Amino acid sequence: MNFRQLDLNLLRVLGAVYRSGSVTEAGRQLALSQPATSNALARLRRFFGDPLFVPSPGGLHPTRLARRIAPGVMALLRELEAGLLSGESFDPATEAAHWRLSLSDLGEQLFLPRLAHRLRREAPASRLSNVSIPAHHLAAALEAMDADLAIGILNPQHRGLASESLFHEHFVALTAADWRPRSGRAGATLTRRQLAGAMLVVADPAATMHGSVQEMLARLQIAERAVLRVRHYGAMIDLVAGSDLLAIVPQMYADSLAAGRAVRVWELPGHGPHYDVRMVWHQSATADPAQAWLREQVRQLYGRPGRG
Repeated sequence: MNFRQLDLNLLRVLGAVYRSGSVTEAGRQLALSQPATSNALARLRRFFGDPLFVPSPGGLHPTRLARRIAPGVMALLRELEAGLLSGESFDPATEAAHWRLSLSDLGEQLFLPRLAHRLRREAPASRLSNVSIPAHHLAAALEAMDADLAIGILNPQHRGLASESLFHEHFVALTAADWRPRSGRAGATLTRRQLAGAMLVVADPAATMHGSVQEMLARLQIAERAVLRVRHYGAMIDLVAGSDLLAIVPQMYADSLAAGRAVRVWELPGHGPHYDVRMVWHQSATADPAQAWLREQVRQLYGRPGRG
């Protein structure tokens, strides 16, 4: 194997196939035809003397050699791209970009509409996608450029990630407008006893690392009061409206519902679990002008220091 004989353009194909698990998708990402991408992969296989990727039910699966070399190749390409772009600028009015966000179902509902409207107005040639990535895969997805930016209740600990707190928030209780606690006075804040007497609905979305609601219920020794556990927040409004159920939800979500539906928002004992809503990206995207512009739009729309 003589490295001097390797066409370095082929390394972009190696990284794209590794990320996507598909020759067709890799070609689309690189603006190459399917035959050109297949030819590039064939040349890589001959150079390394290894198939690099083998068919599997989930797409092309990397061999041991590909798993060993591809992450390093992609990291070097990202560093090179960041260096080349450090002096560049991005004109959203004329240039096209394709941003990939990682938002939970609730995040899509709360953050995507205003951001999408801003981008349609300010960056009309660009595209925006929300990709489904579980929290435990987020670091790898950002590193592999499968996602550009994540927004949510996130606490990134992985090396190479950068983050910024947008606002501080907390959980509240959401009930039907005519719901009342079984005991005590109906004030703005529920007591532990009042919460213990309610039938609770809690969500456990896969795209968040946040488990403080469950921790609160365990601390108050009322975990058994959660009579309904759901995967997403979308059905919460219909679950509580006209019923005796009490849902524990983020304040921002509760406020968005309380404006137009017959529901009531209550503070939880101790003012509920608190958390930071953060945007998270890979450090290799910090200097990218288009990525920096996107983060600034998110900052302008949702950055509210001190809320909660």
